[in-house]
Amino acid sequence: MGLNRLTDRIYYLEHEPETDRPMLAYIRGDKWSLAIDAGYSSSHVADFYRAIEAEHLKKPDFTVITHWHYDHTFGMHAVSGVSIAHEKTNEFLKKQQEEAEDSGYIEALKREDIHFKREYADLDRLDIVLSDLEFSDRMTVDLGGMTARIFHTEAPHSEDTVCIYIPEEKVLFLGDSTSEDFFNDGYMDRDKLASLIRTIRSMDCKYCILSHCEPLGKEDLLCYLESIL
Repeated sequence: MGLNRLTDRIYYLEHEPETDRPMLAYIRGDKWSLAIDAGYSSSHVADFYRAIEAEHLKKPDFTVITHWHYDHTFGMHAVSGVSIAHEKTNEFLKKQQEEAEDSGYIEALKREDIHFKREYADLDRLDIVLSDLEFSDRMTVDLGGMTARIFHTEAPHSEDTVCIYIPEEKVLFLGDSTSEDFFNDGYMDRDKLASLIRTIRSMDCKYCILSHCEPLGKEDLLCYLESIL
């Protein structure tokens, strides 16, 4: 599977429903490049990097994490360059590290999640790491001609939700933020969803990118989300 081009400077590797691998994105600046999310495993990262190299692009200098869930973070030990995450993301990952000290933890995840079982079929250990850099509210990375505005926001999916806005291309990356909280019995907090809708509406964006579907237009996504409310 190769990279898809969203704009002149933004590419993405499609999500894979069979293993529930999320979309991974790549932003090409004049000086630096930035990836969004660290993938499900080292194998996921390797597939992403092969697709990047096939386009004659360099490996990312930075990788930003949208939230702590393992399909977005368990490949972080294999990423190139500097990883960036919210402080709450690192708190959650620290707990995952402690859980993974039990040799039976990976087998428990395989029993609980068929997608995890497929991704880790031939593996019997986890390598969970924290990000190299962390932030508490927002930060901006100047990539050279491209700007990544990274910010924490309220959302129903996870407490540590981070979005990434690329103003030059009018693209907003939302991770899994619009989904229910799968680690809380699939609960959908409508107040948090309403807050997220207000955040999205306030952004000057053309595309809204969710991790497990194709890119959407801003108004198409808002129409769908408001129908849930």
